[in-house]
Amino acid sequence: MIKFLLMVNKQGQTRLSRYYEQVELGKRASLEADVVRGCLARRKEECSFVEFKDYKLVYRQYAALFIVVGITENENELSIYELVHNFVEVLDKYFSRVSELDIMFNLDKVHIILDEMILNGHIVETNKTRILAPLLALDKMAES
Repeated sequence: MIKFLLMVNKQGQTRLSRYYEQVELGKRASLEADVVRGCLARRKEECSFVEFKDYKLVYRQYAALFIVVGITENENELSIYELVHNFVEVLDKYFSRVSELDIMFNLDKVHIILDEMILNGHIVETNKTRILAPLLALDKMAES
């Protein structure tokens, strides 16, 4: 099961966070700081899977952004690694070459995309067309 998903830049600033289990706000800040510090400190040659406290972390870097996913022990790391790549491909398709600014200024749309892909910590959709359909419908309604 997916416990959380974070999107952070190279400076360690969180650009997106989504939790699929209850975590107190005070603990979120320290958890995010520890997770980000641990992932940013790793070299590119090192594995993208890290054991961290009660979680396994799967992270992937795209340009200046890191996407970090905290999962349970019994979740498949490679499927989550591919999910992260699929998430970025969907963002690229919608924003046509997504950037950190796209995410910052369209956070609600990024959350819609993420919610179409993950529900209650489980992957529910990976088809790019079906993931983007509700968002494109909303865009079409906003235009008219």
